[in-house]
Amino acid sequence: MKKLFLLMMLIISITSIQSPSAYAHTNNSEGYSLIEVNGNNLDYELKIDLTELGHSMNKEMTEKQYFDTKAVQDYINSHIELYVDSVKVEGTIEKSDVEMINDRQFAVINLNYELEQKPQKLILDYNMFLDDSDPSHANYATIKLDGKQQEAILTYESRELEIGETSFFQATTQFLMLGLEHIFTGYDHILFVISLLFGAKTIKNILALVTAFTIAHSITLVLATLEIVQLPGRFVESAIALSIIYVALINIFNPESKHQSWLAFGFGLIHGFGFAGILSEMRLEGSQLATSLLSFNIGIEIGQLIIVSLVFPILLWLRRLTFKPVKWIIPGTSVAILAFGLVWFIERAF
Repeated sequence: MKKLFLLMMLIISITSIQSPSAYAHTNNSEGYSLIEVNGNNLDYELKIDLTELGHSMNKEMTEKQYFDTKAVQDYINSHIELYVDSVKVEGTIEKSDVEMINDRQFAVINLNYELEQKPQKLILDYNMFLDDSDPSHANYATIKLDGKQQEAILTYESRELEIGETSFFQATTQFLMLGLEHIFTGYDHILFVISLLFGAKTIKNILALVTAFTIAHSITLVLATLEIVQLPGRFVESAIALSIIYVALINIFNPESKHQSWLAFGFGLIHGFGFAGILSEMRLEGSQLATSLLSFNIGIEIGQLIIVSLVFPILLWLRRLTFKPVKWIIPGTSVAILAFGLVWFIERAF
């Protein structure tokens, strides 16, 4: 009877999900910028979400015939303003292509800016999508000037960048906040952590699980960012969904089981590849790589600790209650989590 009840809840949960993709890693569109100043030329490689570009320009974008070059060039020049020694310059599209990043189509646009002389100061004012279609859009920029490299994150609140002027503190804070944002908008990671908490019986147990998960995903985050080990994005995202399904099934059919550290460590290795998706596209190098990577990972850990500190006390309180229906809260919630995992797996694997 109980198994039939759980099956009915699973069916209801799946059918009630309106848009699976809305609960995946993030709904925010992303972009990547690589800006290099070479003498009197500035080369700008812009990678931008193809669907969001079409939505913002009110045009249909497809892989085969994805945009009109002149229209896109005008749109970019009106939304990305570059000032060289206080003089505004405009770019010309040299070439364009479509690339798959994390199983999404991105327009890859190479712009060239001809300068009268080597710049002393360069200001970038970035407004792609932010006022048109997606205020939560973020662009992860890498800038190379005079043999130096720095990274910055351009968002609704932080649109302007004075190249060569970003301080160590600003860069560290930006990547720490990026890590926090990534964990809080990564709903699959959140559900996995919550599922682990369902099988944690003591504070010592939860500390062991969180530590194992942290060590594991930190290892693969570093390996993937350094391009030492890389896995296909579709495989990683599908495996993350499977990790949610596996732990949820344990919580449903063996709710009294105690999750072991090896479980958190094993699946943590997979989740680390998922965390590395953004950083791997930013082409981090040198000392900035270590600082950015460490700050990003610290942001993720802070986010995880916040989730644990909010959820685990509630679970301990529920376990102490003797009211019989309360006993169904964790298995029932696990059924809903299982439903999300199944939908994500189907969406990502097929």
